[in-house]
Amino acid sequence: MPRSLPDIGAPQSAGGQPASPGTAFARSLPWLLLIGGMIGAGAAFVLTVEKIRLLTDSAYVPSCSINPILSCGSVMTKPQAEAFGFPNPLIGIAGFAIVATIGAAMLAGATFRRWFWLGLQAGTVFGIAFVTWLMIQSLYSIGALCPYCMIVWAVMVPIFIYVTLYNIDHGALPLTRSVRPAAQVLVRYHTVIVTCWFLIIITLILIRFWDYWSSLFR
Repeated sequence: MPRSLPDIGAPQSAGGQPASPGTAFARSLPWLLLIGGMIGAGAAFVLTVEKIRLLTDSAYVPSCSINPILSCGSVMTKPQAEAFGFPNPLIGIAGFAIVATIGAAMLAGATFRRWFWLGLQAGTVFGIAFVTWLMIQSLYSIGALCPYCMIVWAVMVPIFIYVTLYNIDHGALPLTRSVRPAAQVLVRYHTVIVTCWFLIIITLILIRFWDYWSSLFR
């Protein structure tokens, strides 16, 4: 049975031994949720303002339209920018505001039951799936990148990874006994996961727009 989720602990176990990597990064999880949530909500808010200005003035050039590749305007006018019938940034404003609030509550000493962590897990799974879909659309369908959108990608990745690893380490996710050792390896090498994830994204961007990047140095 999964054990109950404890409060964010100190980096020492009950016996005075060094805590596990999961316990160590669990101490930084509230800060990640608070700061990451604020950054994500801020980027989503700016995108919403830019979208409104573009709707009211078709000649408006968004502040994040820098060149043919880094161009928010090229992305905002596509159907993918309103995947659910309204501007995508509205989802980001609401979602990241909730994440930031949870982080602030944890810093204030709040603890949550297992169902709450499973709910947060479901939200982060939706978030990472959605931004991954948007990234694929930007790279291979639209052919342009939105700088503010990439800020959202950059904060969503660690939020998803560390919420998932926290839930693994604290027993919120119902893992079988045979799977748990492998899961603990992921907890131990959490920085490798984050680094590899970002390297994959950067590599995909470089490959997709290599002709443009290389032309800058000719």
